[in-house]
Amino acid sequence: MHKEQAEAKTFEEAKNLLLEKLNANEHEVILKETATKKTLFNKKVVVEGVTKVEINRAIKEFLIKIVRGLGLEAQVEQRTRNGITIFNIIGDDSIIIGKNGRTMDAIQTLAIAMVIEQLNTYYKFIVDTNDYKQKRKERLEKLAKYTAKEVAKTKVEAKLDPMNSFERRIIHNALNDSKDVMTESFGEEPNRYVVIKPKKQEEKIEDK
Repeated sequence: MHKEQAEAKTFEEAKNLLLEKLNANEHEVILKETATKKTLFNKKVVVEGVTKVEINRAIKEFLIKIVRGLGLEAQVEQRTRNGITIFNIIGDDSIIIGKNGRTMDAIQTLAIAMVIEQLNTYYKFIVDTNDYKQKRKERLEKLAKYTAKEVAKTKVEAKLDPMNSFERRIIHNALNDSKDVMTESFGEEPNRYVVIKPKKQEEKIEDK
């Protein structure tokens, strides 16, 4: 992953020099101050940066290498949704996804670790396979809303099947603004699950 550095008397000056080097604006770059050099009469701020285009290229190459390591031929498509870069692996999804999406989650974890090691900071992106996560998200949102309706009507809490952290977050987010139900996670990985509970009357009043 190709990075550039610049130094100047202030962070702002160094940042502007770095952006000029990278021929990019601030929104297209991940940058950070790496050092401050002080002498008796002078001070220099060192800023390091890399373009998001370069980061995405490195992630894409890394994913292709992993997939080929599994003995598969696959392509990696890149797109942006809601400001987040999505890398969609097009190939044999039965192997890449794995049971309950665990292989795909492991691939994303490895890619995140690679980026953190290279950048020493977090960079948000999603690894998907044949749009599995997007389709799964839509199904889980429907499940959450349907179950919430039943819980609100019967006043009986509902325990959902075990899910990974990505899937649990979808359930929580789908019902986050509900006035009738609340969600809570229980259990230990990989059997952690979500329970949808009716809200008590006082909780509903607090929501208003």
